Amino acid sequence: MAQTWTVLKILQWTADYFRGKGIESGRRDAELLLGASLGLDRVGVYLHFDRPLEEAELAAFRALVVRRARREPLQYILGETEFWSLPFSVSPAVLIPRQDTEVLVEEALRVMGGRRVLDVGAGSGAVGISLAHELLDAEVVALDICPETLAVATENARRNGVASRIRFLEGDLADLPEGPFDLIVSNPPYIPADELGDLMPEVRHFEPRRALDGGDDGLCFYRALASQAASRLAPGGWLLVEIGMGQASAVRRLFAEAGLTEVFCRDDYSGVPRVIGGRRD
Repeated sequence: MAQTWTVLKILQWTADYFRGKGIESGRRDAELLLGASLGLDRVGVYLHFDRPLEEAELAAFRALVVRRARREPLQYILGETEFWSLPFSVSPAVLIPRQDTEVLVEEALRVMGGRRVLDVGAGSGAVGISLAHELLDAEVVALDICPETLAVATENARRNGVASRIRFLEGDLADLPEGPFDLIVSNPPYIPADELGDLMPEVRHFEPRRALDGGDDGLCFYRALASQAASRLAPGGWLLVEIGMGQASAVRRLFAEAGLTEVFCRDDYSGVPRVIGGRRD
């Protein structure tokens, strides 16, 4: 007699299976993947614990489980994530937005005193789109080197109702648009090249290397940003960047050497230095 798999039974089995693969969030991931395959949210999954699964439903779910067991990020499998309480489509063309980066948005909103914003290395558009969502009078320009990335960001701007107030440009740091900008924000690549191999499998094997590799010491993009930002900022304008672990002192020094003043550091909610800001005097 064929085994009957209920929603609860398959969740329990999958959570154990994921834990055996080194996935600590096994139960949550199982619930989200099963919900996606059944067209239910997590509450809906809980309300249907006793429901038997049909063979076609099991097959669809198994395909998702195989992908996650290979350590493909959950967000890529689902095709979306949340940032700043907004929905964002994600694909392997873009770095997955992290909650820690919301601190960069918070600080940008705190210091913003004008209208023109430049987001360097836009990725999924999470930072620039969140700012456009909050600053209704802002003019946001978002720069990224990859056309596939810009396609995802453009769709996210449309999805979040800010497409008319954010302009996406293809280019690298050498192509920074002429200012003046009242605010320049960036979450640049900051992982030292020799540490990329130590990252979690989800990051190491699936997220775009160009969005991670910060050069030999992880600071190459900060040097370029600091040296170019002053000429692109309006008087009194701010440069704000996200930083990696242990980089606060070095980035503060780069900002000061570039002539930026009122340089500060903001921790994230885990107490880790996360954002460095500096002002054009």
